[in-house]
Amino acid sequence: MTPYLRKRALHPPQITSPPPDDLGIVVVIPAYREPQLLRSLQALLDCELPSGSVEVIVVLNDREGDAPATTAFHRQRLREIRAWAERHDHPRRRFFAFYHGALPHKRAGVGTARKIGMDEAVYRFEGCGQQGGIIACFDADSTCAPNYLRALEKGFWERPKMPACSIQFAHPLRGEAFSPAVYEAIAAYELHLRYYLQAQRWAGFPHAYHTVGSSMAVRADAYQQQGGMNRRKAGEDFYFLHKFTPFADFGELLDTWVYPSPRPSDRVPFGTGRSVGELLGSTQPQHSYALDTFRDLRVFLQRAVHWHRPPLAAHWSANLPPSIQDFLRRQDFEAKLREIRENTTDPAAFRKRFFAWFNAFQLMKYVHFARDHYHPDRTVAELAGDLIAASVPAEAAARAVPTTVYDLLLHYRAWQSRAWAAPR
Repeated sequence: MTPYLRKRALHPPQITSPPPDDLGIVVVIPAYREPQLLRSLQALLDCELPSGSVEVIVVLNDREGDAPATTAFHRQRLREIRAWAERHDHPRRRFFAFYHGALPHKRAGVGTARKIGMDEAVYRFEGCGQQGGIIACFDADSTCAPNYLRALEKGFWERPKMPACSIQFAHPLRGEAFSPAVYEAIAAYELHLRYYLQAQRWAGFPHAYHTVGSSMAVRADAYQQQGGMNRRKAGEDFYFLHKFTPFADFGELLDTWVYPSPRPSDRVPFGTGRSVGELLGSTQPQHSYALDTFRDLRVFLQRAVHWHRPPLAAHWSANLPPSIQDFLRRQDFEAKLREIRENTTDPAAFRKRFFAWFNAFQLMKYVHFARDHYHPDRTVAELAGDLIAASVPAEAAARAVPTTVYDLLLHYRAWQSRAWAAPR
């Protein structure tokens, strides 16, 4: 047993049957009161098989104090999944499910459920000697393109040093499953996510990637080396995946699609479901962070990477935008810059250490600070159009920039479906 499993796994192995020798992918699905779970399992069943074997692990879970009806639902769902799995048993694709009830309220939630399943995936890979096997995170209300499993295998095979990746996603924008209002809300919220990502990239932030829980994957050995999944009730995907984004070999998988659900939800304090619910209950359109925030950030990042030079470091605050100056002073940046410079000897080392400090979480803190004190939010449709014009002015001048949320979203999806070379 590895040091990680001895010290950090929450449970001993839960699957008693031995893993296949060629196990290549384990898909982990946390599930809490999920009525459409079998639909997600069917999507994985309908996938083309890769060359290695595949296992799917469902972690049904609830917390102490939940209503008896929730417990009963999960026990019934466990029986249904196991019966379904038996009917669809295949020597190279197997489905497993287990139930963790009455988890301590302080830690119960999606992070803990993902961790239980991902740790079990590590046990499976260690049991067959496939230490670099792929652990894919999926959700119990998501579906995927038929090539999902093959694209995962191909993506990691072609990039043998890639520790983890973000996977391309798209929420459904039409259909019979939800009201038109829900589809309008999810289009606006997804546009916000994509605008925020593209604005970071335009500003020059090197670690800008989507962090969507249903759309990420990691090698089992890298998962252990970085301490595994956290136990957050929300935002677990953001904190987990950003352990890996600073690595030069982190990647995006753009050869397939995951389709997360657009449904509203009040289970977590923030995220897609919560945001869709708030939009449905509001007369205001979706807003996002002002482009001026990222203009200021762009100036800062273009200069900061040169502050390893003594003359420039001594005058770091000169002519920086006020929002950046104010934020950095509150972060005691002068002392931080001195510490970074004292511990680096060349520009590459300086850059690496600088972005270890000014990471995705620090960037988000700045964006919120700028919103609250300098640049108020604006509607996402305005901002998304402005960013297109700022990023590709020649193209924007040659053709009309989309104006509706729907058309802007399609533009951003196409924009982000192309490989992005992070500045290094």
